[in-house]
Amino acid sequence: MDDAFAPNEITGDLGIAETRSMFALKAAHSFAVCDAHGDMLGGAEGMFRNDTRVLSHWILEVGGARPSLLSGAISHDNVLFTAELTNEPLPPTGGVATPAGVIHIQRIRLLWENRLFEEIRLHNFDDRDLIVPVRLRFHADFRDIFEVRGMQRERRGEVQPPRLQGDHVVLGYRGLDHVDRRSTIAFSAKPSELQTHRAQFSLPLPRMGTVTLYVEVGDDHVPPTRERFRHAAACARATMRNKRHRGACLKSNARMFNAWLDRSRADIALLVADLPTGPYPYAGIPWFSTPFGRDGLITAMQTLWVDPSLARGVLGYLSSRQATEISAFRDSAPGKIMHETRAGEMAALGEVPFGLYYGGVDSTPLFIMLAGDYAKRTADDAFIDQLWPSLLAAMSWIDAMCDNHGHGFLAYARGAEGGLVNQGWKDSNDSVFHADGRIPEGPIALIEVQGYLYAALRAMARMAERRGDDAHAQRWRQRALALRQAVEELFWDDDLSFYGIARDGADELCRVRASNVGHLLYTGLPRESRARKVIRQLRSAAFDGGWGVRTLAYGQARYNPMSYHDGSVWPHDVAMCTAGMAHYGERHDVVRLVSEVFEAASQFGMRLPELFCGFPRRTGEPPVAYPVACMPQAWAAGSMFMLMQSCLGVSIDGRRGVVHVRNPRLPEGIDRLCVNGLEVAGQRFRLGFERIGGRIATFRDGGSNDIRIQVDL
Repeated sequence: MDDAFAPNEITGDLGIAETRSMFALKAAHSFAVCDAHGDMLGGAEGMFRNDTRVLSHWILEVGGARPSLLSGAISHDNVLFTAELTNEPLPPTGGVATPAGVIHIQRIRLLWENRLFEEIRLHNFDDRDLIVPVRLRFHADFRDIFEVRGMQRERRGEVQPPRLQGDHVVLGYRGLDHVDRRSTIAFSAKPSELQTHRAQFSLPLPRMGTVTLYVEVGDDHVPPTRERFRHAAACARATMRNKRHRGACLKSNARMFNAWLDRSRADIALLVADLPTGPYPYAGIPWFSTPFGRDGLITAMQTLWVDPSLARGVLGYLSSRQATEISAFRDSAPGKIMHETRAGEMAALGEVPFGLYYGGVDSTPLFIMLAGDYAKRTADDAFIDQLWPSLLAAMSWIDAMCDNHGHGFLAYARGAEGGLVNQGWKDSNDSVFHADGRIPEGPIALIEVQGYLYAALRAMARMAERRGDDAHAQRWRQRALALRQAVEELFWDDDLSFYGIARDGADELCRVRASNVGHLLYTGLPRESRARKVIRQLRSAAFDGGWGVRTLAYGQARYNPMSYHDGSVWPHDVAMCTAGMAHYGERHDVVRLVSEVFEAASQFGMRLPELFCGFPRRTGEPPVAYPVACMPQAWAAGSMFMLMQSCLGVSIDGRRGVVHVRNPRLPEGIDRLCVNGLEVAGQRFRLGFERIGGRIATFRDGGSNDIRIQVDL
């Protein structure tokens, strides 16, 4: 029999598959994505290790056909994927055909220590004994993540001939970077027929009996057993449980709302990798399962009030990866904070600049912002002292960039071909434009980046003052005031009653109404009267179609609700806008936006995607999905924490041991919510909120009197 594996033989001509119909697992530096059957069909699916797809096809057939789907689901703790299946009609054995729907097939899968473990269990509900033909088809294309995303390469490394070794198969690839990559596929039972891309089993299945097959896919060969599967599952669950229990936990009186709170917490735990520098949230699965500077920093900001340890880990890691040299290819310069790192073959060879890439204008001020927020939240002066050289280096880069701009703004321009054209969080090529749709020439000064810089300067002033450096503290405060005045003068447009999205290299304002301004509110830069005008527009139908704030107002030149950045809805963006509104005392619209985002989450299985389309809400219909959005995504999951903080009005001063609660509100339909295990100044306690009549009461349970709860209604 010809054993040449044809990927399209079953799957057809697939492009990049829709991620919304996929199920993801992650552990260490590996992740796996499959469809509801548990199959990997070679689109976006597969098992990836260090940015290389080490298993591209993984297909179960029973009786020569894919089983019928009953259900597919990820466990509540994100450890196990389970597919519930049943058989199609089986070929006759002994002259009698087996009808469909008499064999229950269960696939349970997990990742642990960069290995895939799978249990395939068959239970016979027929009234006679059966011999069941089971086949696993597999293939490893060893594609780099950028190839899977659609990039073409002129040359590739050498795919090694598959090696059959009794009860297992070794698939290999030697990259152009001279790194050997392997996938060893091993079975608990010896196949009746083993070929280079398929394993065939004839499994005796007595009436009302069960048979189980264990499979492992990893770098090396270890015989799979029931004991190994259970041990891996127990270890994975214990690890995930420890991650989920870091920081405070939110619980309400509503079951569905709790499902959203719990899923968001579990998704953060899934994406966090424990690195030598501490915990770090990988950005998202499948396309961004690696440390990103901006994503990690914003996720840490979102969760800081409940779990400062994540912020510490993010700051420590990014400090260790701070740029020390000038490279146009990597968009690096001394003091700059990393945008992205990759470990795949293309990055190692320099085919893409993302092995260690610095093409983000906002990561550096966000780094300083987070450090200042962390210092206030924790009073961890020892860590800030350790971080201080990195903070000074970051400020030196900012100083140099701002000195080169006529108005002292922080602007960007791509260093070399292959890097990102736009280097704010909206980094698609058409996300910055003029009112008539023209793409501007750089350098580009984004409105939200000036806000981040304003907050960073104020943070440096606070930290310097704490260290006794009053001279630098005064200098940074003065620079913050000067920047604020320049932004108010040069970004505000009276005709729009809004801030423009950017100023271009010709010093022309891009008079476009975009959600970037919500981030500016978050930093506290706008004067009160202008902030009110911005908030009125952000809550209008031009921005809010019923599922949250769109990235771009309806009617703008490049508005497209199906685009990546020009009219879609990003949950983290909505959370930043909501926090900006809360900064100026707004609560009514905050509560409404929390409800809209929760209702959107309920349409996505309580897991907020990276983004979804910005079409207006229609009665009885869900939000329109963006087909290739990452799910889970770190800052989408973290949005829940920022939204709830904005709604409850909580801020924490760890140095003074004070929890400020300003004009608290509860989401619609929620009458009681508790923040369990909140830690302030070494004290753990429960902070509770309860709707009593027409007001929200705040209470505390536990902790010493050294911690004060200060409520301003």
